[in-house]
Amino acid sequence: MKLMTKAAAMALATCTIAAAQPSDANAARTLLDLLRGNTGSEKTSSRDGRETVDVDPEPISRVSSPRYYTYKADSFRALNIPAFVEPMVTGSVSNDSATPEAASLPIIVKTDGDIAKVMEAYYQSEADYLWIEGDAVLDRAKAAMDQLAKADEVGLDPQDYAVEMPDLTGDAVQRRQQLATFEFKLTAAALMYIQDNQRGRIDPNRISGYHDFKRKSVDLATDIKILKNAARVDRYLAYRVPKSKHFEELVAELARLKQEMGDPDDRVEIADGTLIKPGRSSDQLQNVVKGIVKNASDDLKLEHALTLADYKQTDEYSQPLVELVEAFQKEKGLHPDGVVGPATIRKLVGGDSIQDRYNKVVYAMERARWLPNELGDRRVFINEPAYQAYYFQDGKEQLSMRVVIGKTSNQTYFFQDEIETVEFNPYWGVPRSIIVNEMLPKLRQDPSYLDRLGYEVSYQGRRVSSTSVDWYKTASVDVRQPPGNSNALGELKILFPNSHAIYMHDTPSKSFFKRDVRALSHGCVRLADPRAMASAVLGVGEGEIARQIADGQNKQVNVPHKIPVYVAYFTAWPDKDGKVEYFEDVYKRDEYLQRAIDATDKERHSNV
Repeated sequence: MKLMTKAAAMALATCTIAAAQPSDANAARTLLDLLRGNTGSEKTSSRDGRETVDVDPEPISRVSSPRYYTYKADSFRALNIPAFVEPMVTGSVSNDSATPEAASLPIIVKTDGDIAKVMEAYYQSEADYLWIEGDAVLDRAKAAMDQLAKADEVGLDPQDYAVEMPDLTGDAVQRRQQLATFEFKLTAAALMYIQDNQRGRIDPNRISGYHDFKRKSVDLATDIKILKNAARVDRYLAYRVPKSKHFEELVAELARLKQEMGDPDDRVEIADGTLIKPGRSSDQLQNVVKGIVKNASDDLKLEHALTLADYKQTDEYSQPLVELVEAFQKEKGLHPDGVVGPATIRKLVGGDSIQDRYNKVVYAMERARWLPNELGDRRVFINEPAYQAYYFQDGKEQLSMRVVIGKTSNQTYFFQDEIETVEFNPYWGVPRSIIVNEMLPKLRQDPSYLDRLGYEVSYQGRRVSSTSVDWYKTASVDVRQPPGNSNALGELKILFPNSHAIYMHDTPSKSFFKRDVRALSHGCVRLADPRAMASAVLGVGEGEIARQIADGQNKQVNVPHKIPVYVAYFTAWPDKDGKVEYFEDVYKRDEYLQRAIDATDKERHSNV
């Protein structure tokens, strides 16, 4: 058995891996040897025809999951200003008192390394200024500054792009220094604004091993030339803000939350500890109805328009109101039992405090910038905190369903990929993490454990009984579960091959989908209605899906056209009607993102 690479070890900690190829018998090392780091020189003795370790086994070393990091922000460096100060002194600025001292005047401006390279290349080759002329600041500079000051409208920090107007009250040398500093600072701020909008302030891969993105590249060399020549530089800066439908809906929500912060009458507040059951009465019912009016879809309010119109702020929880609440619960992905408890109240009041919701929208905007600006007219979108999967056709949601995601100890990753195949009646190759972390303790006590459960065990590529394997000293052993009613993957799985071995699949544990909190798997995404999803991605009727399953054969069918899939993490995200919904931060990733933002702010603001 080969030693696992770091990437492989991380992948093995998720829901499954393909069965490993058998290794050369002469090179075989025991699983426990690998875990312990032994050289293979230990003495062994025979017991019942099987080799066994002649010392007490050490504790099993668990296969670990990815970890969260201390975020390291993009570093700033000083621009190589001296190479292009002189043209400003002798050219763009008036030539009075153009002295050697002025030409060598130190001007220190710091910025992001990528931006610094672009600026140095531009100013060294062009010596053509964007924001100043002679002894004056151009109106286009003021227009740019006004646009940068509105960065909070798109979820960014205006302080990151703030540039002070130059102080031109000093002598000629001081004025030149002020103008040069202003020129370079404003260019750096404008380019940073563009770069932040296009790829985000944060590199997600530095947050944790659960993030997997190729960071976007931004053509700043072209941007700086366009900034120079644009008739309306403020419009160009605004143009570089993402324009996708979901992003614009987040922008609108951010503006609404700002307004709501100053308008207490628009808030929904329900008393702590409220629990309203059908048939009971409560003085909080009027707030419940207000929350439904505020947070339900237009379709739901239209369907229950008569109930809403007849409601006279009574305290009696009548059957029409129960049906209204049940419809609201169903729409929000909750169990529709009509009981107004903590989970329902969270949806009624918008989830969190206004400030918390505001922060979640800002986090959503940052994460949205990591993804393509346009997600694709046909796509599958999985939002982990919502415990939901959605299928889109022609840019419109056609299908949605509940999902089960990874436990907090086996978190589902955040990445994008392409759906390639659907596998019917799948085998489940038991991942090494489950063999080591969960099965080995049982197998040491009862080697027949896997045989009784119907699992297939292979030793160096040969089928063997689990009782014939020494689970204290095992060589290249693979375990898989054959297709069948009890198979962990159920009837089918939908594959988008990735290094994390994550995919969508069926499950025999249907009761899990009734729970509101569904972080219960080893990392893969379990679908409440896998046949419907398979039908959608293959572009065939559900009858054909049923036929493939009834055939009973393990079979893979290619998707006609690869479909983008986003295994995403958004604690705020717009629904199909454009209304932003809020979700619990199940993996506490908002906290880690905020730490990354804080580290970035510290680096940026300390270099102003």
